Amino acid sequence: MSRRACFLCFVAASMLPAIAFSQTFLSQYKGLPYHDSRYQGGPQKIPGRVLCAYYDLGGEGVAYHDSDPQNHGSGELNPADGTYLNEFRIHEGVDTSYTKFNRKPDPIDDNPFNKVLPPAELPYVGWTEPGEWFNITVDVTHAGTYAADFLYTSNRGGTISVDMNGKEATGPLQITSTNDPADPLAWRQWHHWNLASQLFKIHLRKGKNVLTVRILTNGNMNLAYFDFKQAQR
Repeated sequence: MSRRACFLCFVAASMLPAIAFSQTFLSQYKGLPYHDSRYQGGPQKIPGRVLCAYYDLGGEGVAYHDSDPQNHGSGELNPADGTYLNEFRIHEGVDTSYTKFNRKPDPIDDNPFNKVLPPAELPYVGWTEPGEWFNITVDVTHAGTYAADFLYTSNRGGTISVDMNGKEATGPLQITSTNDPADPLAWRQWHHWNLASQLFKIHLRKGKNVLTVRILTNGNMNLAYFDFKQAQR
């Protein structure tokens, strides 16, 4: 056997435990891809934007862990008035809201202190606390290494991480604060949006995968989406 063939056999053998772990996790996982009357569901596609607010169905301890059972966005900050966005996932523990434009006299998510302008009426996960997490089922078109941009706000910085199929994949990721002392409105520090370009790179296998987003330190972040693109060689 050639030296190259021996090396390839070694690489394949070293990957077997990780593959077996992933397959075991996926076979035992009880969460389901999100769907509702407006979003028809199915795993979110990679490459593409993966929305945090479309985390999986399955409830506390299965699809997510949150510090308390109350959704502090839908039905609390956003009144339960029968509209889709104000009542989005209202009965789940993960706190959700959405980007609000054209509010007068004080602009909210279309304010002049943004680093980037987010899409209007974009649902996001907010009120984050260390120790919280949520799962997102994705469907990867082609196996390979992907770079992820991240749309977020962060009042005081912090760290997050991403697992793949139950196993740590990125390690701690530093999230830069978007706090801007020039903004005269203290509450708007939670609405300064930024896009972290290529926050991390991750190798994804083809087909179904479950990503776990974990809040590690500080919290006080709004998590909108990860935009996955195949990494350039």
